[in-house]
Amino acid sequence: MYEELKQTWEEMIAPGQLFEVTTQEVRGAPAKCFALAPGSLRDFWLSTAGYADKEYLVFQDERCTYAQAHTYVASIANWLHSQGVEPGDRVAIAMRNYPEWMLAYWAITSMGAVVIGVNAWWVSHELNFGLQDSAPKVLICDRERMLRFAEIRENFPELKVAVVRLEDEVPDWAIDWVEVINAPAELPDVVIDPDDDACIFYTSGTTGTPKGAQLTHRGCIANVMNTAFMNMVQPRALARAAGEDISGPASLPDVRAIIATPLFHVTANNCVAQVTTLTGGKLVHMYKWDAAEALRLIEAEEITSFAGVPMMTRELLLHPDAKTRDLSSLKGIGGGGAAMQPDLVEKVDKTMDNVSPTTGYGMTEVCGLISGIGSQFFVDRPASVGLPVPTLEAKCVDAQGNTLAAGELGELCVRGSPVIKGYLNRPEATAETIVDGWLHTGDIAYIDEEGFIYLVDRAKDMVLRGGENVYCAEVENTLFSHDEVSECVAFAVPDERLGEEVGAAIYAKPGSAITADDLREHCKTLLASYKIPRYFWFVSEPLPRNASGKFVKAQVKEALAVEDAS
Repeated sequence: MYEELKQTWEEMIAPGQLFEVTTQEVRGAPAKCFALAPGSLRDFWLSTAGYADKEYLVFQDERCTYAQAHTYVASIANWLHSQGVEPGDRVAIAMRNYPEWMLAYWAITSMGAVVIGVNAWWVSHELNFGLQDSAPKVLICDRERMLRFAEIRENFPELKVAVVRLEDEVPDWAIDWVEVINAPAELPDVVIDPDDDACIFYTSGTTGTPKGAQLTHRGCIANVMNTAFMNMVQPRALARAAGEDISGPASLPDVRAIIATPLFHVTANNCVAQVTTLTGGKLVHMYKWDAAEALRLIEAEEITSFAGVPMMTRELLLHPDAKTRDLSSLKGIGGGGAAMQPDLVEKVDKTMDNVSPTTGYGMTEVCGLISGIGSQFFVDRPASVGLPVPTLEAKCVDAQGNTLAAGELGELCVRGSPVIKGYLNRPEATAETIVDGWLHTGDIAYIDEEGFIYLVDRAKDMVLRGGENVYCAEVENTLFSHDEVSECVAFAVPDERLGEEVGAAIYAKPGSAITADDLREHCKTLLASYKIPRYFWFVSEPLPRNASGKFVKAQVKEALAVEDAS
C-alpha cells in the first residue's frame, strides 16, 4: 500500500491537477505552494456562495444555510467598515464556539482586516495583555467575555465592543449584535495580498508570555488545501491497492463535522471549520464538550468526521451510549492537539465499524497541519504522525543546525507556504524561530526512510493538557509571586484522560503553613483554570540545581509519586 500511496501522491500534485505544487519565493525564501490556490480567504469564502441552500452552521435548534451566512458576513463586514475598520486593522473575537465566531471570522478576513483569536479561557489579567499587544479597533464577544472585559475596560477607552447572545440589557458602552447583522449586506471591495495577515492566534512562549502568531492568507489557504489533500490521498491509495479504479479526478467528500475544540485554535478553526467549508459541509457547534451530547449529535446530524483531542475520542469509545447510538455515518475519528496513544489507534480500528483512526500533527506556526496519517497507514504505524503535507519540506537538525540522516534524532524543522510571517511585536522571537524560511518546531523527532515523522520529545518546556499548551515558566512565575513560595518547578504529569496534567513541586519558606488549596486560590486570578496545577508536592529540601544554577526538573520528577501529591 505504500507504493500505491507514493504513486497516488505524485499524481495528485502533478502539473494541471487540483493540488499541483510549485516552488515560489515567499518572503525571501523558497516555499512550496499550491499553483491553483485562491489568493486570499476572501476569494475562498466567496467561492462557497454556490452552496447557497446547503446547511452550514448548526447550534442547538438554530440552523444557518450558506446563503444566510453570506448575507450575515456581508452585513458584519459592512458594519465594521462603518466603524472605521480598514484593511490591515485588527478585530478581536472572544467567545465560545457560537456560530457568530465563524461568521465574524469570514467577515473580518474578507474585508482585509485581521482576526485576533482571543483564548476564551483567559481571565481579565490575560485578556488585558492580549488586547494591549494586538491593539484591535473592535472587540466582538459573548456575555462571559464581556464581563471579563468590563473589569479592564478603563484601559481601552477607544475600543468598540459588540456583544452576541447577551440576554440582558446591553451596557451603554457596548453594541448589541442585532445592530451589527442588520447593517446592509454589502461586502466592502478590497484587494488583499496573499502575505497580508489574516489572523493572529496566541501561543504561549517558553518565557511564559503569549506570542501572537501572524497567520497569513497564503498560509491559511495552503493549510486548507493541505488538509483536504491528506484527507483524500490515503483513501485513494488504499482503493488503488485494493484494485479499484481511481482514474477519475479526485473529488472532495461531503463532510459533516462537530466543532468540539475551541475555534481560537488552528485545530478547530483552520483544520476542521475551514476544510468543512471548502466542501460545502455542515459545522455542528457544541456549547461545551460532553461525550453523551457528542454521540447524540453524531446520530442526529449524521456526522461523518469527528476531530478532537485524544481524550475526547477515548471518552466517546468508553461512553455507554456508544453502544446504543447509530454511528454509521461516521467515517473518520481522531484529530490533533496531543499525541494519539497507540492503544487508542487500535481501539478505534477494532471497535468502530467503517471508521478510520486519524491524527494530524501541527502547530499554530504553520497555520495548522504539518503532517497527517490515517486508516490502515495509521494502524500500521501507530507511533508515527505521518508524512509532511505537500507544501512543507521537513528535516531534522542537530544543535549546530546540520541536517541529520533518516532515523537520527534532532529538532524537527519545516519550510513552506503555511509557515507564519512571524510573531506580532516580537522580532527577536521571530528571528530565533524562523531561519531562512525554516521554522524550528522545538519538537524532537526523527524521519524514517519513507519520510514518515516520529515525535519523540518536546524541546520546549511545555505541558500539553487536552490540546491546550501550558508553559511551565508562566505557571512558575505565578507560583513564585506567592510570598510563601521559596522555590518551585512546574512540569507535565501523564494523565490518561487529558494526555498531561500540570504538576508543581514547591519548597516553601521556612515556617510556612502554605497548602495546595492556598496556591490554587492564588492562581485563580492570575491564570486560566486549565493552567492551574492539579498536583502539588511540598518538599522539605531545596530543589536540586545544575552547575549553572538551574533547577534539574528531571531529577525532581523522578523523586515524586502521584499518590503523594496534594
